[in-house]
Amino acid sequence: MAATLAVAGYVIMIVPILFVVATSFTGGSTLRFPPEGLSLRWFDAAVHHTPFITAMVSSLQLAALATVLALLLGIPATLAIHRGRLPGKGLVEGLFLSPLIVPELVVGLALFQQLMIGLRLDNFTVLLIGHTVLMLPYAVRVTGASLALADPFVEEAARGLGASPLRAFFTVTLPLLRPGIFSAALLSFVTSFNNVPLSLLLQSRDFRTLPVTMLDYVQQSYDPMVAATSTIILAGTVLVAVVAERTVGFARIFGGINR
Repeated sequence: MAATLAVAGYVIMIVPILFVVATSFTGGSTLRFPPEGLSLRWFDAAVHHTPFITAMVSSLQLAALATVLALLLGIPATLAIHRGRLPGKGLVEGLFLSPLIVPELVVGLALFQQLMIGLRLDNFTVLLIGHTVLMLPYAVRVTGASLALADPFVEEAARGLGASPLRAFFTVTLPLLRPGIFSAALLSFVTSFNNVPLSLLLQSRDFRTLPVTMLDYVQQSYDPMVAATSTIILAGTVLVAVVAERTVGFARIFGGINR
């Protein structure tokens, strides 16, 4: 029964993606399956469509900044939760993980009311704060999994041999956390890049992300250029994931999450 449900789940997730990929290679002028012949014309159109290129650059900038900020906040929080004498560790960890269960539209509306209307911050700053908040669970949870796999006695040995807390962190703790940091950064970047609900609510006319721009395009046009763009993004994501698996190993890192 479990195997049947697993297969059904994979089919439900993968088959629509295959339809999109197949449609992107069509030679026709509309989104339809099966495709009308094979052609790369829509890939050429996608990489030369200025609104998509501009939005992609914006999405890359936003995702990179949000990932860096989330790691700068999440790594010290992880160390405090797993290695420090922090009162109410479970409550603090739950607070950092709460963006996973709070609907993104609720987070976006709260940021809109409190920061944009209340404090009059600009759209990009609020959008960056929102994406950083959404990325914090990945930074805390994944780096925490990596820290759980590390032997705490190694850090204690470094301190016992005379290393200062700062030197012990950079020479012992940080190398132990490196796989988790890399995995958390990858997950955060991909999640931020593909975010729609929060970006749709907080972005401005001057700064638009690629997923929202693609959504707007679909509402106005029915040609396969969006399918071609989606296929390019999918191929890039898969390539990054394969490289990360070969260099870091997701199974090893995520195995520590259950500890």
